[in-house]
Amino acid sequence: MPKLWTGDVETHYLAVRSAILDAASSLVEERGPPSLKMSQVAGRAGIGRATLYKYFADAEALLLAWHERQVSSHLDRLTEIRDRTGDVNERLEKVLEACALIAHEHPVGELVSHLHHQAHVMHARQRLHDFIRKLLSEAVECGLVRNDVATDELANYCLHALTAASHMPSKDGVRRLVTVTLTGLRQA
Repeated sequence: MPKLWTGDVETHYLAVRSAILDAASSLVEERGPPSLKMSQVAGRAGIGRATLYKYFADAEALLLAWHERQVSSHLDRLTEIRDRTGDVNERLEKVLEACALIAHEHPVGELVSHLHHQAHVMHARQRLHDFIRKLLSEAVECGLVRNDVATDELANYCLHALTAASHMPSKDGVRRLVTVTLTGLRQA
């Protein structure tokens, strides 16, 4: 539950909003996105429903904000993996594996599929595509990845191939999918 007052208006607003999104996140984990109820979120966040409605007009607006935060955290996770990993080959492998594991851990259901057509997801997909393309460009320069196909096309290949991870029964299957994807990137 957020404190009643945390110093300034902006800090307080962000603290309450974060508490609301944390509450929504835990409820979505427990029950799934379609069953999210505003009254449950308010109760879990420790605020009144009237306060909740000052932040989010309805459950769909709340789910959209929750999903936007999820997508942003996935991109942050990939950036962290890229930045802490060694050479280009290892960075590419670890980032693609993380992408696949994210798809495996967060399969797209009907409601989330609807959210995936929102502007924030389109922007995030473009950021992810550019992120992968830059890694691939580095790998091409080092001779680790084929240079007979444009890096934009290779990035599309990777991202589309790795969406299959959402249907894999195990993490071992996800890792095999990443291996197959990486094999397709290598020089012929």
